[in-house]
Amino acid sequence: MSASLDQRFAEAMGAALGPDFPESIALAVSGGGDSMAMLTLAHNWTHVWGVRLRVVTVDHGLRPEAAAEAEMVAQTCAELGWEHQTLRWHWDGLGNLMDSARRARLSLIDGWRGETRDVLLAHTADDVAESFLMRLSRGAGVEGLSAMRALREVRLGEGAPMRIVRPCLGMRRAELRHYLRVLQGQWVDDPSNDDDGYERVRARKLVARLEAEDSLTGADLAAAANRMARASEALRARAAQVWGEIAAEVPPQRCGDLLFDQTAFQGIERDTQLRLLSAALRYVSGAEYPPREAPLEALLERLLGGGGGTLHGCEARIERGRIAVFREFAAVQNLSVVAEADALWDGRWRLALTVPEGLTLRALGEDGWAQRDRKAEPQVPFHAARSAPALFAGDRLVGCDALQPEGESAVFRLCPFGRLAPDFAAFLESGPASG
Repeated sequence: MSASLDQRFAEAMGAALGPDFPESIALAVSGGGDSMAMLTLAHNWTHVWGVRLRVVTVDHGLRPEAAAEAEMVAQTCAELGWEHQTLRWHWDGLGNLMDSARRARLSLIDGWRGETRDVLLAHTADDVAESFLMRLSRGAGVEGLSAMRALREVRLGEGAPMRIVRPCLGMRRAELRHYLRVLQGQWVDDPSNDDDGYERVRARKLVARLEAEDSLTGADLAAAANRMARASEALRARAAQVWGEIAAEVPPQRCGDLLFDQTAFQGIERDTQLRLLSAALRYVSGAEYPPREAPLEALLERLLGGGGGTLHGCEARIERGRIAVFREFAAVQNLSVVAEADALWDGRWRLALTVPEGLTLRALGEDGWAQRDRKAEPQVPFHAARSAPALFAGDRLVGCDALQPEGESAVFRLCPFGRLAPDFAAFLESGPASG
C-alpha cells in the first residue's frame, strides 16, 4: 500500500529539516492548487511537530484577479489560525517578465521573512519534468538538466541566507489537487497556465501529450533529472578537487581574479575544464546564472589554443603560463558610487578603510593606471588591474589594491554579497543558483 501524501510530506520535511525542526517556517502560497495543497499538508503536519507557520502571498500586479486570490489565501490562513501577509510588486517593463517576477518574488519574501530561515515552495515532480524539457531544448548539459534541489540556501543580501525547502518534489500535480478535493479545500487556476506564449506552458502540454501516447511520462522525465542531479554532485566534487591541484598561486592583492596553471588545466578532462571555467566566470562576475554552453565551449577552445576572450562580464587570457579570469573592464567602466559607509561596488567590493567625504569608488581604468607609482611593481598586470576597484578624489587616484606593494593594508575587501561560498573551492561545490 502506498504512503499517503501526509506521510510523504512528513518524510520530506524530516529529510530536509529534521530531526530538530525550527520554531517557525514560512510558506509562499500563491493560491494555486500546488501551493494550497502544500499549505494544507503543512498545517496538518504541525499538529504533530508544533511548528508555527507564517504564510506570504506575492501579488505581481499582472492580473486584476490576483488581489482576490491573495485574499482567498488570507481567509484560508485565518481559518487555519496562521498569520498571512500579501506583498505587492510592480513590473517596470524591463527585461524578461517571468525572470523579473521570479527574482522579485524571492527578494520580497527574503525581506519579509525576518528571523525565519526556512521558506517552503510548492514545486512538484511536474515542475521538474517541465524544466527538464525546457532546458533540454536549449542544449543544457548535466548541470542544467539536473532536478531542482529539495533544500537550497539563497543569499540575496548580507544577512543570514534564506533556505528554500521544496517538500512536494516527489508529488504529482494531480495528486495534490485530488488531496484538496477530498478535503474540500479551495484553490484558483491561473489562466496564464493555458497561455502558449509561455515556454513552461508549452512544456507542460508536451508532457501531457507524451503521457497520452504512453511513450514517456512526467515521472520518467523527473527521474532522469534526479539522476542528472546525482551526477552533477559528483562532478562538482571532482571540479573542487582539481581546483585544489591546479590553482596557481594568487598574490594577496584581493582583486578577485582566478588563476589556473595552464599546463595542468590542459591535461584535465573536458567536462571539468568547462565546469571550472563556467564557475570562474560566475564567481568573478557575481552572476546568478552560468553562461550558455555554446559560447562557453568557444571560449574554452580559444584558451586551449593559447588565445582568450570575453564572456559573462569577464575576460580570460593566457599570461605567464597561467589562465587568468578577471573582471572585464567594459562591464564596470561606467560603474561609480559614492565612497560612504556600506557602499557596495560591483556587487562584490566594500571599503576596508574609513575615508573622508567626497571620494568615489570606480574602476581603476587607464587614467588610474597612469597615476601608479612607477618605482613599485604592480601586483596585477594592466589588462586586469584596470577593472579593479579604486578610490578617487575627483580624477586623482587615492588607493587601489592592485597597485599596492605586497604587505600594505588593503583598501577594499572582497565581500560574499550575492554568493554563499567564502572562496572558490566552496563555490564550486555549492552548485548552480537555480537548483
